[in-house]
Amino acid sequence: METVDAVVIGAGFAGLRALYRLRGMGKKVRVLEASEGVGGVWYHNGYPGARCDVESYDYSYSFSPELEQDWRWSERYATQPEILRYINHVADRFDLRKDIHFSTFMEEASYDEKAARWTIKSRDGRVWSAQYFVMCVGQLSTTKAPNYPGQSDFQGEIIHSGVWPKHKVDFAGKRVAIIGTGSSGMQMTPIIAKEAKHLTVFQRTANFSIPASNAPVSDEEDRQVKATYRQRREQAWNSPTGLGFKPNKQSALDVSPEEREKVYEAAWNRLGYGFALTYFDILLSKPANDTAAEFIRKKIGAVINDPVVREKLVPKGHAFAARRPSVDSGYFQAFNRDNVELADVRECPIVAFTPEGIRTTAKSHEFDIIIFATGFDAFTGSLLKPNIVGRSGRTLREKWSAGPVTQLGVSVSDFPNMLIVVGPGSPSLLSNVMVSTEEQIDWLAELIRNMDAQHIVEFEAEPEAEVRWVAHVNERAKETLYMTADSYYNGAEVAGKPKVFMPYSGGVRGYRRILHKCAEEGYTGFALRTQPAALGGVPVKLQTVLS
Repeated sequence: METVDAVVIGAGFAGLRALYRLRGMGKKVRVLEASEGVGGVWYHNGYPGARCDVESYDYSYSFSPELEQDWRWSERYATQPEILRYINHVADRFDLRKDIHFSTFMEEASYDEKAARWTIKSRDGRVWSAQYFVMCVGQLSTTKAPNYPGQSDFQGEIIHSGVWPKHKVDFAGKRVAIIGTGSSGMQMTPIIAKEAKHLTVFQRTANFSIPASNAPVSDEEDRQVKATYRQRREQAWNSPTGLGFKPNKQSALDVSPEEREKVYEAAWNRLGYGFALTYFDILLSKPANDTAAEFIRKKIGAVINDPVVREKLVPKGHAFAARRPSVDSGYFQAFNRDNVELADVRECPIVAFTPEGIRTTAKSHEFDIIIFATGFDAFTGSLLKPNIVGRSGRTLREKWSAGPVTQLGVSVSDFPNMLIVVGPGSPSLLSNVMVSTEEQIDWLAELIRNMDAQHIVEFEAEPEAEVRWVAHVNERAKETLYMTADSYYNGAEVAGKPKVFMPYSGGVRGYRRILHKCAEEGYTGFALRTQPAALGGVPVKLQTVLS
């Protein structure tokens, strides 16, 4: 057994940032990473067309001005290979690999109530003892794949977009199926369509998407961003989504149709995901949302030639951005190609896989390659995969059997000294996750620094505070249109998963203020003890010293 101060699970963006910050405080840290390399979701999602839907300059670390100035992004929205190069550059530049154990799957973690320490075990039998157990496992890292009748009989290749093979997949002359039309399906469709002999896209629900308006970054644009990077970061930190955009203070309903059309047209050609912020009430008011949704529907319909295909591809039945919209580069136009076919599985469901391909209620399709672009068990999938055991032998699975419960999204009662980064109850996937990641890690690091200064050995969420926070998360969600559609925001992506709203919709800026107020008041909502509770330790008032 190796004894350390902290064990961090995951070597994606969050895990590397936690390692850097905690090691800088003098802590002995080990990172356990199940994969063979750094990158998390960006290590695995190597499918054609994979890229971020947040602008490259904003989807990056802010902790090092030197890193900001030295790294040169090539495109407005970076592709997966470029993002992975960036993550590897960071790992090398700050010598992070020496504290990372690769190909190490954390199988179990259990809390020793008398020692106030976590025992973490990997699948290969190695063991670590740590005061702090930090979960940086990401929200979109546990894939979900269908299990159709006859699936094992298929004689071609089956690939999941979330665990893309490291070898090059050759689509030339192949008959290819893509099942799923979320972000991954939308991103890969136009790329594969250009290579494959024939491509069939199986769609259950038509999704809203905004053009990425991607372009190379010019030297002049790079100079301008780097000259004002701090101001750009400040804008992101103080914006609702961490994207730097602030919603138009006007209602979409308070302007003329002509003015609204002009504003939407400008947003359509530039803002990407930020289109949802064109007016402040797009996600708050159904009538306001209808104006945006109708504009987008017209735009989508205008680029699709076949009227039958157009009717199926234009989204309907849910509000714009109630499910996370995609940002695409030519997805809808790909269906104008002679070699691309749309299969509507609501109209003609998949019955079974066959040795040759897929049989629906309408016809039999023959394929060489089938791609599952079916997404992830979001927010809780990776947190519940290992066996995490807290006080009195209670597991996290038991604790969250009716849905995730946290205090501020970072801590869970009965699981002392366990920290969750960008998990349920935090802005997470409703924000630029890089901004939320750094904000939470720095806040948790300050908590640890204050604990060290006042000899605190154990902290955990108070049960009453958890109840209040979950109620607040739900209250804020009810102010929006998020609960009007089934999505991974509310657990609808996995059959049998509790239907609860998981991210915090109060915004990055609002959440940041809540975190800071909590710290200034001595970490209200958390019990902090100089002795473990199992040895009679009682909560003490922490005298917060802000750095």
